[in-house]
Amino acid sequence: MELVRATEAAAIRATPWIGRGEKNLADGAAVDAMRKFLGTVNFDGLIVIGEGEKDNAPMLFNGEHVGNGRGPACDIAVDPIDGTSLTAAGRQNALSVIAVSDRGTMLDASSVFYMSKIVTGPEGRGVVDLSQPIGDNIRELAKAKGKPVGEIRVAVLDRPRHEGLIEEIRAAGAGTRLMLDGDVAGGINAARYESRIDMCVGIGGSPEGITTACAIKAIGGFMQGQLAPKDDAERAAGIAAGLDMDRVYDADDLVKGDNTFFVATGVTDGGLVEGVRRKGPIIRTESIVLRSKSGTIRRVVADHLAEKWLEPDQL
Repeated sequence: MELVRATEAAAIRATPWIGRGEKNLADGAAVDAMRKFLGTVNFDGLIVIGEGEKDNAPMLFNGEHVGNGRGPACDIAVDPIDGTSLTAAGRQNALSVIAVSDRGTMLDASSVFYMSKIVTGPEGRGVVDLSQPIGDNIRELAKAKGKPVGEIRVAVLDRPRHEGLIEEIRAAGAGTRLMLDGDVAGGINAARYESRIDMCVGIGGSPEGITTACAIKAIGGFMQGQLAPKDDAERAAGIAAGLDMDRVYDADDLVKGDNTFFVATGVTDGGLVEGVRRKGPIIRTESIVLRSKSGTIRRVVADHLAEKWLEPDQL
């Protein structure tokens, strides 16, 4: 619940900036709120996967220590807003996210900003592989799930770099669900049994990849990732940091061990959780909490007194 309070605070503080076209101001408000609440948590947290550097935005930076210094030593991945552009535009699927694992278990991929990923439910294990053509993966997954290829839905970030991938998915007979942003939610939805998304593929942020892996380990889904440096300099930086550019990492490589937590609160409405809502004197948030050790998925709906969060002229 301490972690949930941090994502709730970030989501609430970002709310006034929804649809205002100011993604950095939204991110800055969320960062400040998350940092403040993380400072009260009873743990010694080390941020392995921070945010902001890629987008020249405010940061909870890599190597920053959070928590009160007492309690367990943990690795932390944070994204006060996964989907700053979605928030700025007033679009769906923006989340405030924290992922936690035991100290020394989270892969530090901060030197390479992008990662090619594939995520499915447990049916993909042993039949889907990132090194296979996407058409083969779609057909194999359809067979494993016992459904026609035409019913397979694949989530992909809507980016120019994915034009060829999107064409191949459709040529295989599957349908696409194009995401403007927010591939953490896309990956989790691909692994959830009640979701209409069967697979999430493509190149997205490596920080988001590590964060997603924490959630996938709790859900019991399947995930692989391969680092995708944007140029020779970044490739060299990754190699110097001890990363293998040619390796296909699975979820257990991205985050080792069986003690991971994933917490997300909706900023705007989406398929995973609802966004922040004002209901008279109340601000309502919805969060999801996943823990790999127990294999539990909890949903937390909380009502917050608006007067505790808003300025007098906003009440």
